[in-house]
Amino acid sequence: MSTRDKAPTRPLGGRAGADSMFRHEQMRIAGEKVGGERSGERTIEVFNPYTNERIGSVPKATVEEVRRAFAIARGYKATLTRFERANVLNKAAAHVRARSADVASLISAESGLCMKDAAYEAGRVADVLVFGANEALKDDGQIFSCDLTPHGKQRRVYTQRSPLLGAISAITPFNHPMNQVAHKVVPSIATNNRMVLKPSEKVPLSAIFFADLLYEAGLPPEMLSIVTGDPKEIADEMITNENVDLVTFTGGVAIGKVIAAKAGYRRIVLELGGNDPIIVMEDADLDEASTLAVQGSYKNSGQRCTAVKRMLVHKAVAADFTERVVEKTRAWTFGDPSDAKVEMGTVIDEAAARLFESRVEEAVAQGARVLVGNRREGALYSPTVVDRVRPGMTLVREETFGPVSPIVTFKDIDEAIRIANGTAYGLSSAVCTNRLDYITRFVAELDVGTVNVREVPGYRLELTPFGGIKDSGLGYKEGVQEAMKSFTNIKTYSLPWS
Repeated sequence: MSTRDKAPTRPLGGRAGADSMFRHEQMRIAGEKVGGERSGERTIEVFNPYTNERIGSVPKATVEEVRRAFAIARGYKATLTRFERANVLNKAAAHVRARSADVASLISAESGLCMKDAAYEAGRVADVLVFGANEALKDDGQIFSCDLTPHGKQRRVYTQRSPLLGAISAITPFNHPMNQVAHKVVPSIATNNRMVLKPSEKVPLSAIFFADLLYEAGLPPEMLSIVTGDPKEIADEMITNENVDLVTFTGGVAIGKVIAAKAGYRRIVLELGGNDPIIVMEDADLDEASTLAVQGSYKNSGQRCTAVKRMLVHKAVAADFTERVVEKTRAWTFGDPSDAKVEMGTVIDEAAARLFESRVEEAVAQGARVLVGNRREGALYSPTVVDRVRPGMTLVREETFGPVSPIVTFKDIDEAIRIANGTAYGLSSAVCTNRLDYITRFVAELDVGTVNVREVPGYRLELTPFGGIKDSGLGYKEGVQEAMKSFTNIKTYSLPWS
């Protein structure tokens, strides 16, 4: 559960972090003490994926405690003005920036991400807060004159957006421990909603720390509760609770479809998986394309829905491109996430690393070839390049959520588009070309939510619309502006107007 305890003020100590910094002695839902000794006995321990050291523990919420959180959220009417909401978010952004080293250390400690990636995430979190503050200050209404047709009247129709009547239920994944949380929480605050959020049980500490920074910034605790628990126990309650008006979920496709089946008559926003290609045409700048391909594959340990999951390369340049990717992959340093010089840490756990290893080995058995990598030690999995990959192999047909670079060749743009669209996913893409005719075809014909030209698939601003189609989502977008739209009801009213 979230707490109203004062956020910790001393920095993390050492690689794994200080347990006492984030262990809350009392559970609170929206400022109300709950649980007692029994709750203290129900805990989830959090471990560093690289060292396997215990870095903290969080309460394991009961279903009844989750129900209470939603009841408190539903029963509270937020009255913050636009200025007050913006002020809270701007203050929280300042807190994040002032304590960016703490934020990055915590993200790295519980997720295994390298310090470079964790520090970048801290900056993104601050951006989300600032964008939310700016959007909160904008008037969100529209005006329509009614004398637009022969039978019109001298009236005007106005619109305004209002918070949802009930609570928002948010469920976030492990791969961006704080930024995924920020993308749920900030639009909720900016629109005067009340949210109950369950972070991944693998990385709950970052969510709690983020909530504490918001409370420090003046957020009424009733507007945000963090519940930590075993999804086998509490996930159904997060989806079906009678006080929930909207469920927003980021995570895997299978779970997303279960949520869609169970949610019933309420709004759902699903941001699911991706199988994003980078498409390299014969006219591409191969040095630029190979750099983008490697960065897109290995940043965040490849654990992004928008990571490069498939490298589709024109046969005319495949040999040169592959050589460059192998060279740059060999130079990509990986290891201890707490080492500031390392460019990639671990994946989330050993089970994930074993999955990537097995998929690569399956592809090799079917004719693919490992050019570099496919080495594993616990949760540490090396950056890996595989060529001679065919589109039907599991490695590229399914989402491989780790630092693997499978290279698939094609003969022309028609085949490139056919291969790119040939999976169940439709999130994002990158295309490397200077030809306008190619670019216009890719933008028109790729079945994805985003096409980035000469940039990685994951490039975006925290403000801009983000999301996919097919098994990547229902077409509803995230990003601060779009999430604020999803989180509100539109009311229209009209007045006489001469």
